[in-house]
Amino acid sequence: MFVKENLKEFKNKIPDHVTLVAVSKTKPIVDIQEAYDAGQRVFGENKIQEMVGKYEALPKDIQWHMIGHLQSNKVKYMAHFVDLIHGVDSLKTLKEINKQAQKHNRVIACLLQAKIATEETKFGLSFKKIEEIMQSDELADLKNIKIKGLMGMASFSSDNRIVSEEFKKLKLFYDKMNSLHAGFTVLSMGMSGDFELAIANGSNMIRVGSAIFGVRNYIA
Repeated sequence: MFVKENLKEFKNKIPDHVTLVAVSKTKPIVDIQEAYDAGQRVFGENKIQEMVGKYEALPKDIQWHMIGHLQSNKVKYMAHFVDLIHGVDSLKTLKEINKQAQKHNRVIACLLQAKIATEETKFGLSFKKIEEIMQSDELADLKNIKIKGLMGMASFSSDNRIVSEEFKKLKLFYDKMNSLHAGFTVLSMGMSGDFELAIANGSNMIRVGSAIFGVRNYIA
């Protein structure tokens, strides 16, 4: 019952306007079902094969979010059910998502991943590149995707000033893009270690796993 209790405790910490994506990667079906039974409907996975298996085993009103780095050649496996793809970082990937969405007569919601952290290991697009994609004729031709907003991951730092400044920059850019391209509704930033700073700086969607499910079970 610890998942149910953790979930209730955590939801009391966040405002109503913030969507909680329960990051269920590496977690068993039984834990996700417990969170579902406690009212959680939005879950995030970072591996498509794992997400597909869980989609097939669990209730169909779950909203599955792909939160990991996305390989274009694997989009086809989740195109029939994925609710939101967080980490899109190329026009090529958007084209593949559109192609696979067409096959299922769906419009798939996507977030463009902005690179706001200093670490080289973090994926993401520059603000300039995001502007270019949003203004491109190629994007306008993709009728089976919808860009719903932006996603960003802050630097892994114990200095809250650095993290807060990165979140603040992304929020300002999000507001700018929303003024130019009406329809942005999602700013996904913040995880277990920095969600409070993210919300304080304008996030309306956070991705949290360990605070709900406990330490992850990584298989060697």
